[in-house]
Amino acid sequence: MSIMEIKNLTKKFGGIVACQDLSFQVEEGKILGVIGPNGAGKTTVFNLITGVYAPTGGQILFRKEELGGSNPDIIVKKGIARTFQNIRLFKNLTVLENVIIALDLKHVNYPLAKALVRTPEVSKIELAQRARALQYLEIVGLESKMNSRADSLPYGSQRKLEIARALALEPTLLLLDEPAAGMNPEESLELARLVKRIQERFNLTVLLIEHHMDVVMELCDRIVVMNFGEKLAEGNAEEIQNDPKVLKAYLGEGYKRAQG
Repeated sequence: MSIMEIKNLTKKFGGIVACQDLSFQVEEGKILGVIGPNGAGKTTVFNLITGVYAPTGGQILFRKEELGGSNPDIIVKKGIARTFQNIRLFKNLTVLENVIIALDLKHVNYPLAKALVRTPEVSKIELAQRARALQYLEIVGLESKMNSRADSLPYGSQRKLEIARALALEPTLLLLDEPAAGMNPEESLELARLVKRIQERFNLTVLLIEHHMDVVMELCDRIVVMNFGEKLAEGNAEEIQNDPKVLKAYLGEGYKRAQG
């Protein structure tokens, strides 16, 4: 059963068409990869889904409800969270504080007056939020860095912190925009295993943009290939690796030989 349907999605920036008549479905509980050359429109699709941009045309249906043009905060409340291609942490805050902020967005709604006088109710909530944040850090292996500034973490750990922060929003659909960017092959496969554990533990549906083909082929149940804003192909890993159009436009004619 699909949790999200993209129907004839189009986005134009003046005379530039970033996304054109794109259609695909995201099956609930599965991992769908979106791949393609730089400039193919992949991140534009994520920005449309998460409310950064409003579509020029088409539909974005999440649990059969239209999301296109909704504000990002509304979309988060519907159960969609994301990470970014360019890391967007609160770099001057601690690792723990980065996750607590996400938890506060999801759970805390007490009046400002209570927060200012630090009532017992507020203190109790803050302790609970701290404990929950630590649980998410443990999941991604960063609990020992909880008091470190976010910008002091190695690049790969910052990526994991972004994932922990996204998980704190308690999504049912998690969008990961190049989570293995900047990682070596060993690190990227370690991250792939982490994503799979998270997906299974929280019963998540995952939409993944990634250039590391080892990660894509390891993780994804199905793959959508984009080129020049349009869908070039869709299928499972074997079908995509053997599609002549995909080999020519993105993977390279030597890809199958290299994999063999």
